[in-house]
Amino acid sequence: MRKALHAAVLAIVAVTLSGCSYNRFTTQEEAIKGAWGEVQNQIQRRNDLIPNLVETVKGYASHEEGVFKEIADARSKLLAARTPAETIEAANQQSTALGRLLAVVENYPNLKANEQFNRLMDELSGTENRLSVARMRYNERIQEYNTTRRRFPSNVTAKVFGFKEYPYYEAPPSSQAAPKVDFNKR
Repeated sequence: MRKALHAAVLAIVAVTLSGCSYNRFTTQEEAIKGAWGEVQNQIQRRNDLIPNLVETVKGYASHEEGVFKEIADARSKLLAARTPAETIEAANQQSTALGRLLAVVENYPNLKANEQFNRLMDELSGTENRLSVARMRYNERIQEYNTTRRRFPSNVTAKVFGFKEYPYYEAPPSSQAAPKVDFNKR
């Protein structure tokens, strides 16, 4: 009788702990989805700005076809992305292509003086800042969730109910390299 009572108490405690972890996981997953939605919103905003920026640059640097093709490819890849991992990879490719476009712009002082170009660059800069904040918040939600997922006893709940690890939004490898600055160009 005593063993049965002990087992019942243990089962109630286990179910209570498991239930709390389950609710925490679902709450954290919803927070991740909300944060991811904001990341996608800012990526889309940037994606909508790029064609106007490219067309403005083409007016001054039409012979830079390689850069324009790279941006178009990255944009297409982003539109076709279905998972967060694919979106992150495509967005990072787009960031790299944008960096190359901005490097090309440095060779055209008249373009940098163009009012429309400057307005687009201001919008792009603001969008990049918002995207940076959205990525940071997304990664914070991921960190909370993944930490809970790895701790005991919630790791048991995660395994039983199949809560999977979410990937972080990591910066592209090209952003790890130091930028090249040339003060001799005019």
